[in-house]
Amino acid sequence: MTESTAMENSNKQPSTMQTVYEYVSSTVFALAVVLLVFTFVLRTATVVGVSMMNTLHDGDRLILSTTHDTPRQGDIVVLSTKAVREAIVKRVIATAGQTVNIDFQTHTVYVNGKALSEPYIREPTSERGDVTFPVTVPPNHVFVMGDNRNDSYDSRFSAVGMIDDRDIIGHAVFRLFPLFKIGPLAR
Repeated sequence: MTESTAMENSNKQPSTMQTVYEYVSSTVFALAVVLLVFTFVLRTATVVGVSMMNTLHDGDRLILSTTHDTPRQGDIVVLSTKAVREAIVKRVIATAGQTVNIDFQTHTVYVNGKALSEPYIREPTSERGDVTFPVTVPPNHVFVMGDNRNDSYDSRFSAVGMIDDRDIIGHAVFRLFPLFKIGPLAR
């Protein structure tokens, strides 16, 4: 091959078919990656109801991490149980082995004897539910409550009770909608 032939080959533009093929293959690859991520790592969920106000509102769209990390105190989780037919959003108050007590006179929630700092709650906790306190969270379970404590059906009610870790669909990590509130969710 002569020097002029080599230069001509290096200056050739890709054909229209090559360009289309590269575009289509790149698009298919990107869609496959997004599909895999949203199947195995992330999901979306919509908040239904007022039990997480003022942190989350009815209609907020969330991105959940579904990597099945162990739930931690303060996490916002989406869960589904036999007692509650649709997925619900709650905050983890206590994890396996921790003891929850609520002083309804002072509206204070205690975990292992220590009062929780709860700047996220809408109003002081006065709704009792039918669970007798103190209560210790069994292995592989969490105790959850809504941030709108007096309008939340949660672990204070025996019909909901402690939530099995396997019933947690994912941890809420990011708010997508409404757009003026888009951003990561703090613990």
